[in-house]
Amino acid sequence: MNGLLSAQQVVYYALRTAVMLVALPVHESAHALISHWLGDDTAKNAGRISLNPLRHFDPWGALCMVVGGVGWARPVGIDARRFRDPKTGMALTAAAGPLSNLLLAWLSYALLKAAVYGGLTVSAPGYLAAEFLRLMTVMNISLAVFNLVPVPPFDGSRVAFLFLPQKLYFRVMKYERYIMLAVLALVLLGALDRPLSAAVGAVIALVDRLTRFVELLFGV
Repeated sequence: MNGLLSAQQVVYYALRTAVMLVALPVHESAHALISHWLGDDTAKNAGRISLNPLRHFDPWGALCMVVGGVGWARPVGIDARRFRDPKTGMALTAAAGPLSNLLLAWLSYALLKAAVYGGLTVSAPGYLAAEFLRLMTVMNISLAVFNLVPVPPFDGSRVAFLFLPQKLYFRVMKYERYIMLAVLALVLLGALDRPLSAAVGAVIALVDRLTRFVELLFGV
């Protein structure tokens, strides 16, 4: 019994690792790609428009993603001075990461529904594929929600600070490391569990509604 449980855990964390190897590169590549489109080639020249996990890998961030469901990769270098409008450029570049994860979650949930309604989950490989898609949905949504927290250095801060005066914006950004440590401490203490769980649940419900076309296709 213990051996069986251990094997299940190994498979579970292997699937979470596979999700991490997709979710984080997509997130960082989206930042780099939008930055490139807006006129800053800093990330592009560093090879960050890539789905190769090694180009984005941060060991602690990857471990947190596998174990806790949220993590981070190596930050993408961005030179906001190359944008026509630095604040707007930073906001759009920042928003691209979480939005890419939400798109991945939507696609994964649609495929998961198709697998279930199509009867593909009755076999062992089909069940593993469905579990992978389930984790892709939940972990990408969790990553997006966590990154949209509107405090530095999370992506949500770049979007929220779009509406702040420029002087105040750059003044706050000076303290992003300290703010990040404070937020991580709150996460470790469980103080943010309830609001983050509520936000993740709300997004999952929205993704479910946005994939109702799969039920129509299968006549469910």
